[in-house]
Amino acid sequence: MSRRTLAESYEHIPTHIFPNSGAAAKALAAEVKALIEERAKEGKNVVLGMATGSTPVPFYRELIRLHKEEGLSFKNVITFNLDEYYGLGGDHPESYACFMREQIFDHIDIPKANINIPSGLVPGDQVFAHCREYEEKMDAAGGIDFQILGIGRTGHIGFNEPGSSRDSLTRRITLDRVTRQDAAADFRGEENVPHFAITMGVGTILRGKKLVLMAWGENKAEMVAKAVEGEVTEAISASFLQDHPDARFFIDVGASRELTRVKLPWLVGPVSWTPRETRRAVTWQAFKTKRPVLKLTDEHYNEHGLSDLLSEQGPAYQLNIRIFNQLQHTITGWPGGKPNEDDTYRPERATPYPKRVLVFSPEPQDAIVAMGSTIERLVEQGHDVRIVALTSGSLRIADSEADKFAGTLLELAGIVEDSPAWQNQTAYAREVLRLLEEKGEFGEDTPVLRQLKGLILRGELRDAAHACNVANDHVTFLDLPFYEQGRYRRFKSTEADVEALAALLRENKPHQIYATGDAADPSSVAGICFKVLEAALKACKTEDWSGNTSLWLYRGKEKPLAAHEIDMAVPLSPMQLGRKGRALSRYGSLSSLELASPESNRQNARNYDALGLAEYEAIETFQRWSRV
Repeated sequence: MSRRTLAESYEHIPTHIFPNSGAAAKALAAEVKALIEERAKEGKNVVLGMATGSTPVPFYRELIRLHKEEGLSFKNVITFNLDEYYGLGGDHPESYACFMREQIFDHIDIPKANINIPSGLVPGDQVFAHCREYEEKMDAAGGIDFQILGIGRTGHIGFNEPGSSRDSLTRRITLDRVTRQDAAADFRGEENVPHFAITMGVGTILRGKKLVLMAWGENKAEMVAKAVEGEVTEAISASFLQDHPDARFFIDVGASRELTRVKLPWLVGPVSWTPRETRRAVTWQAFKTKRPVLKLTDEHYNEHGLSDLLSEQGPAYQLNIRIFNQLQHTITGWPGGKPNEDDTYRPERATPYPKRVLVFSPEPQDAIVAMGSTIERLVEQGHDVRIVALTSGSLRIADSEADKFAGTLLELAGIVEDSPAWQNQTAYAREVLRLLEEKGEFGEDTPVLRQLKGLILRGELRDAAHACNVANDHVTFLDLPFYEQGRYRRFKSTEADVEALAALLRENKPHQIYATGDAADPSSVAGICFKVLEAALKACKTEDWSGNTSLWLYRGKEKPLAAHEIDMAVPLSPMQLGRKGRALSRYGSLSSLELASPESNRQNARNYDALGLAEYEAIETFQRWSRV
């Protein structure tokens, strides 16, 4: 049986893995282009089903490029959008009607009469009729020829939350809390996210002639695997695509991580037993059998599809010792390297000492959440540690925090002596309150509000950094332009971002860099920041200091590093974990969901313990990054 046939025994939907979202978007756009041009020659229309969110953004940008650079016309294209927030008008900045105009419709030649999006403002007693008319209009256009889809964290397509039936049609639906939490940053707080949406039903989607679901980043990997390899269930509406005759998944490497052929490749065919794959197989087997690495036997390897590994690198006793030693060598209390010591088996080199260390935080909370104790350790061990907040994080701050600040300022002004200075502060506070009232529940932040919210988070980062022994003058706020000029799901970096980061690198000439975002959705803040860092490092690669820089990746909101991916594990004592918790408590403006790291750190320690290594209270983990 061939490798592909074996993979198909696990995968119930054809799934294409691309090196990145750009490559996938280009391939998909080429298919759509061919269909549009073929129909144009026949004098016929093409009906496209369109999706929203960050996932289709690379695809839409490629369609725009094809229009502007290769002359692709959309005059014969009719579109139907999957969904819209109920309660938002088309002019609201977070409405999907606005999203579609900004991301594609304003940049191509599609006739406005050919664009169809559910109305978020239809009166409640007319919703049913509006949804029925939407279905009828699709049918009158000849049905969806090519439906584009994304997948949500609950496994939904469109807004078909868990429990949506296979035959469901366009309707108003109550949004799942997880979906609303994921959209909270877009709306400056979960309390501002609409509770309802109008969405095509699963049955509506399945009537499309061709379906392609796109997914990027490791946060989508688990749901992709469940939809592709799991049972068809109402709990995961994307799984219904298994029943469609022409449905495919286009995913990047990150989103493929939980597929059997990627996660457990030895179950579907021959494997090239690289050091990383070998460690993956051994640690997987240890977790599966609930045995420490050193207690695995030849029988365990043979029973779990690893006889090839055993014959190539066995017997089990010797293989186990080798992998155990590799895992043990990842553990270090000296993340910056231990001076004047043999560093042969240490993750980080001993020299130079002390090191200049840059810790990049996409938003002001990310680095403290993921590696606050490691930062503290680096400072204690004499290294020059600087935390760099790449963006202001202002979009994370709820209106209530700005309201609280302005209210406190007014109250303080009322109990101090009247002075010209306080008159200015009072005027500022009243202006903030006025702007918040005018903005309303769903309005857009003005520059004044964004600036204030950014300052709130700046202060919290300084307090948190101080709790990690980092002085205020070692905290830098870069405020990359892409963030200050954009919004979530609409960000797009430019050369100005790269130049700003490259200038900072040249100024500091770091020996060690910590960063995140390599496994994130490429349209997220972390994903964009990582791409900017890659470009900045590439711009500096010929400079003398660049060749002496080690690069370490940490995980922020993405899935934690697996045991076989970890190249450096920094153990935390109960006291250190407690101090990290106190540092995180400084972020009073953020929800607990943004700060849930101690339990992840404890789970890292439990994983190491299960593999037979020393038992620690918690561990922060890092992966070595290959130079661009």
